[in-house]
Amino acid sequence: MKIKNAVVLVTGANRGLGLALAKALVAGGARKVYAAARDASTVTLPGVEPIQLDVTKPDDVAAAARKLGDVDVLINNAGIARGSGLFADASVSALRDELETNVFGPLHLTRAFAPILARNGGGAVVNVLSVASWISAPHLATYGVTKSAAWSLTNGTRNELRDQKTQVLGVHVGYIDTDLTRGITAPKLAPDDVARSILAALEAGEDEVVVDERSRQVRSGLSAERGIYLGAR
Repeated sequence: MKIKNAVVLVTGANRGLGLALAKALVAGGARKVYAAARDASTVTLPGVEPIQLDVTKPDDVAAAARKLGDVDVLINNAGIARGSGLFADASVSALRDELETNVFGPLHLTRAFAPILARNGGGAVVNVLSVASWISAPHLATYGVTKSAAWSLTNGTRNELRDQKTQVLGVHVGYIDTDLTRGITAPKLAPDDVARSILAALEAGEDEVVVDERSRQVRSGLSAERGIYLGAR
């Protein structure tokens, strides 16, 4: 999928990785970039079209699909993390919130835009996943549940949209220096670098991109005799 002259919808595009993706798309010659956020007034990047879109609201998603009939790339970037363990007092409400944004949001959007992508030649769907798709950490345990589900959603989407020639790219990445990781002291990736890696993989026709060395190590460890997801004894 070529970036030049593409029409792209990016969710969560007012900050963090979404903003970096919007910048990179404009710089790469995309014909149009729809930059979606819950509050469209927070989208201030020149060269993009702000779109009011809460991915947890089916009516917002349907309205966007009616309005944006020229989209040929959908980037499901919007995500939240409540920083909850599985047995914290608020874990159930945290998980529900995260599922609505991180799983049901991409599902609603992809269902709404798949026919549009088909009419426009197939196009592409990009789902921003995480190394947390594969391993769990106590401070991100509910978030990890949602990213594992989003990985499975991505793989299922790829299967179901293959016949309409829609490229489906899953993005596995570690900590990115955004608001979502504020307070985490581990090394973090620059959003601009991650955005460039994603768009390079999109243009190369890849199904999956593993952005950083930590994520590559974890993926390799999935097939170890004692899988890395089982943790230390």
